Amino acid sequence: MALKVALEDRVEIEELMARYCWALDTGEAEAFARCFCVEGVLEWDAFEEPLSWQGRPALTHFAAFLRDLPTSAGRQHHITNTVITPSEQPGEAFARSYVNVALRQGDGPHQLYVMGWYEDTFHHEAGQWLLARRVIMDWSGPILKNFAGQSGERV
Repeated sequence: MALKVALEDRVEIEELMARYCWALDTGEAEAFARCFCVEGVLEWDAFEEPLSWQGRPALTHFAAFLRDLPTSAGRQHHITNTVITPSEQPGEAFARSYVNVALRQGDGPHQLYVMGWYEDTFHHEAGQWLLARRVIMDWSGPILKNFAGQSGERV
């Protein structure tokens, strides 16, 4: 029989993902960092050279940097189509989710700023699920290789 993620764990992981969005989109840098393990990693693999932040101080700095950009106000992260799978290691789970980031533009129309997906690793530490690693991927290149006219090459 295949391993399954317990319903209670699934709900806690989905709640964590929502807290991540709310913290980032309301400028709560410390709350954002607390969504990660103490040495958690955020990697943004949408560029020629991926960007990476490790540890809560670096993650707090990342969120504060975004918060302090005048162009970031009005941003909303939307996570959907989440598939959570268990690990063979106790206290570990994985998820893959769509992510869209909308950016408010005055009275509109508003802009779809990011279209991609998350590859997540979660660890259960100190009685709660936390992000051990989140990789932000762009919805282009290899993910689209099965479609006509798509080479699978990064753009």
